[in-house]
Amino acid sequence: MMSVIPPLHFLLSLFLAFLLLVGLVFNLIGWQRGGAKSGHRRLPPGSMGWPYVGETLSLYTQNPNTFFSKRQMRYGKIFKSHILGCPCVMISNPEIAKIILVTQSHLFKPTYPSTKEMLIGPQAVFFHQGSYHSHVKKLIQSSFLPSAIKGQVHKIEDIVLGLLASWERMDTINTLHEMKKYSYEVAMISVFGKEVEGNEIRGLKHLYHCLEEGYNSMPLNLPGTPFKKAMKARKVLNERLRKMIQKRREIGEHGGGLLGVFLDLKGKDQLSDSQIADNIIGVIFAAHDTTASVLTWLLKYLHEYPHLLNAVKIEQEEIWRERLETKRGITWEDTRRMPVTSRVIQETLRAASILSFLFREAVEDVEIDGFLIPRGWKVLPLFRTIHYSSDFFPEPNKFDPSRFEVAPRPNTYMPFGIGAHSCPGNELAKLEMLILIHHLTTSFRWEAIGEGNGIEYVPFPVPKQGLPIKLHRVREV
Repeated sequence: MMSVIPPLHFLLSLFLAFLLLVGLVFNLIGWQRGGAKSGHRRLPPGSMGWPYVGETLSLYTQNPNTFFSKRQMRYGKIFKSHILGCPCVMISNPEIAKIILVTQSHLFKPTYPSTKEMLIGPQAVFFHQGSYHSHVKKLIQSSFLPSAIKGQVHKIEDIVLGLLASWERMDTINTLHEMKKYSYEVAMISVFGKEVEGNEIRGLKHLYHCLEEGYNSMPLNLPGTPFKKAMKARKVLNERLRKMIQKRREIGEHGGGLLGVFLDLKGKDQLSDSQIADNIIGVIFAAHDTTASVLTWLLKYLHEYPHLLNAVKIEQEEIWRERLETKRGITWEDTRRMPVTSRVIQETLRAASILSFLFREAVEDVEIDGFLIPRGWKVLPLFRTIHYSSDFFPEPNKFDPSRFEVAPRPNTYMPFGIGAHSCPGNELAKLEMLILIHHLTTSFRWEAIGEGNGIEYVPFPVPKQGLPIKLHRVREV
């Protein structure tokens, strides 16, 4: 007898019905447990999306501004959702964000989806709080304070000059690709010091590229996916770093940079090789990826607004003439005299909002603004949404550096986060941008190649590709 195969649409309907049934059962169980435990305190309004998947697909297929703003308009400045496998509460109120990140930060531990911790490393400072976090954060900060990075100005300038010379020989430059080269080389100096050997870091760049691709992809641990490739790269990266650590311990020459700081520790303050490797991977990843993205947006905005580019050039030309008269390279003091350029960078950080949000997890049931945040739920302060609020930044979609002639309202401008877990490398990132912009605007002009600006959003505000440009030298450096 011939078997009858049901039509595909019928099978899909059965499958969707099954998913809906499972979702209803789990929602009912969760509602009953939550109600009994919380004493009928209400959760924030919002939608949890599909079972298990939640609203992750919506987040990954939309401009993040659209995803969050639609929900804020519908539910208010505190609402619930379900993304990346986690029930979440989204916060776009700066006062509540400060409560979570500063005043009551002990009730909200730093956390990321498990896949993110797997890629960076569970011992990285980002994922901890308490004494371990404080200890490691102080060590990292000591390597990125102004007093520490002042001595790196000439090294960073050498990197800039070398890259500009190579860019001049290229027909077309993909700015994102080249900015990643730049930020990677600066990160290497900051982490390993000038003593780093070329053969020690050979191949690390490719591994970090794989790591980055997987970090910003759907967390599908299947053969051939970016996430699977990233997990393999993470394993190799860890092995190479541990060999570097062991070698420096054995020869007794710890070198400079952050690695040298870690290896110089003695007694109870000493870190294990695993802790050092995870934190080195995390710091390089953060410094390399985010700075390159901001620089890409910075060049985009300067290209789109010629009057701003001209204002930056005028400011930088004055410093260039002083350098020419004294026959010197750029100095730390020079970078402190760039207010126009600095405001353009500030506005780029607001408009691009590379750090769209942070993950925190409630360590116990917490009531905020009349709503219950259950223990174990993720809490996401939405920096991007706050940065685009017309309450704090009039005409938020307009690129206007002059808005920073007056300091923004407290807790409304958080490009590097706030509180104990704010980014320790923000001064280094700004220094990289100022040195590059100085040489780029005083010795070169550039033109965009092809149609459009080449930059688009993918799932978070990371540019998919850089602005394709061609450099033309106007004077010798």
